[in-house]
This record gives sequence, C-alpha cells and structure tokens, in this order.
Amino acid sequence: MKLGPVAVVPHMQIEVWSDVVCPWCFVGKRRLEAALDTFEHAGDVEVVFRSFELDPSAPQHGHELTSVALARKLGRSEDETRQMQQQLIDLAASEGLEMRLHDNVHTNTVDAHRLLHLARETGGTALQRQLAESLFAAYFTRAEDVGDHEVLTAAAVAVGLDEARVREVLASQEYAEDFAADVAQARAYGATGVPFFVVDRKYGVSGAQPVEVFGQLLDQAWSESHPTLQTVGGDADGACGPDGCAI
Repeated sequence: MKLGPVAVVPHMQIEVWSDVVCPWCFVGKRRLEAALDTFEHAGDVEVVFRSFELDPSAPQHGHELTSVALARKLGRSEDETRQMQQQLIDLAASEGLEMRLHDNVHTNTVDAHRLLHLARETGGTALQRQLAESLFAAYFTRAEDVGDHEVLTAAAVAVGLDEARVREVLASQEYAEDFAADVAQARAYGATGVPFFVVDRKYGVSGAQPVEVFGQLLDQAWSESHPTLQTVGGDADGACGPDGCAI
C-alpha cells in the first residue's frame, strides 16, 4: 500500500530588524522572548535577526561617548541627553537588563552584523540568537566597543564560533551583501527605526512593544496559519466509532 505525502506542519518565522547599539532593540528582544516563554507553540517559532544600521556615519572604532554624539544630533545639552538615557536605564533594569548608556561609545556596527550572518549560516538561528545576546551584553552591560574586532571576536567565540573563521570574516567583506540586502528590505517595508518585527511576512510591528502585545501577535499569526477545522452538520449520524456503528 502506497501512502500519500506526510503533511509538514508549517512553522512561524519572526524576523527582527535591529542594531546591536540600539537599547530599545535589547529591550524588545527580551520582551519578545518573554512572550515566547508562555507561547505553547514556541518550539515551532523561528526568530531571525536582520541587519539595520542606525548611523552609517559612525566611526569604525568609537572613542566619543554616545551621549555626546546624541546630544549633538538632537541639538540638546549633554545633561538633557544623559537624563533621557537614565530613564531608559531605569526601564531596562525593570526588564532585568543592565545598561551602561553613559559609558557607551559611538561606533560602527557593520562588522557586528556580518558576524550575525556568519552565525546563522554556521549554526542556524539558534546560534545567531545567542550571538545577538552576546553582542548586546558586550555593548550595553560591559560598555565595550562593538566596532573593535577584538571585542567582536571575543563575543563570537564565547557562543561557539570558530575564532579563525571569525577573524577571516572580519578581515574581509564577506556577508556585506547580506547586510545590505537586509537594510534594503527594511526600507522596502517602510521601517525607519528599530526594533522592527515582521511575522510570517504578513504582520509588521514597530518598537519594543509590551509582552502582552507580542503574545497577542503570536496567537493571531498562529491561528491564521493553523486554522481550526470547522465542523458542519449535527450529531455524527451514519458513522462508526470505537463503540460500534450508529443505526
């Protein structure tokens, strides 16, 4: 007897456009993870990190504090900018995140994004997600320069990437096209800031939304991709079951 093809249950894909120097991206990552922790189908959800560059003009090796660069960009005093940062530091702490925003340097992130592409190609989205966490921790928790190749190498090796391969990528322009493609796709979606979440290429969510919003989004997207069978008619007359056949 020849059986027909086995149906494959489709999984859900969440694409996350973010930058590793974006504090709201770190908060958004944590909130999405909290929503996934209570989502019964979390094992069938794939989270993919996509590249977004907040400031293409940022120097490769930052020395200027982000607070100084931000104040200049916003046309505000450094004191005002630091007060804004403190509000975010306090909010992040309520999410269990330590952020040293007053100590962060203004730095370029292209190489960090190229390593995120390497991580996905090497170990799938699970490894990529670990590297994203490692890079966020390096920048925000330890206030390290994620434009520095030594910092990037340490963060990548810490999650299991091969050091020689990491250095090879950093010394080249490998994955630069993947980085550019992600940025172009974000623009095509109309995303002007991050974090930006896209679920199954159908739903777009901007910003680090509350956990409850992410939970509602997961439920809605899952129910649409896994519709419940609607039964018509009354009782099961004219059918047989474990206890015999109805007459």
